[in-house]
Amino acid sequence: MKMSEIRDLTAAELAVKNRDLRQELFNLRLQQATSQLEKSAQLRLLRRDIARIETQISALRKKAA
Repeated sequence: MKMSEIRDLTAAELAVKNRDLRQELFNLRLQQATSQLEKSAQLRLLRRDIARIETQISALRKKAA
């Protein structure tokens, strides 16, 4: 997910997207633990997307305060 796409989302949409990505990360970690994960690079990409979303959430909170 690109940062420009993330900037267009509202705070509520960002929270939902963050929750969904964290759930997906959990599922991928389970697959990795059971040696069923085919693309290990997915973990890194998901972590980066989560970081981008959390950065935008904190920027919105700072802007609102």
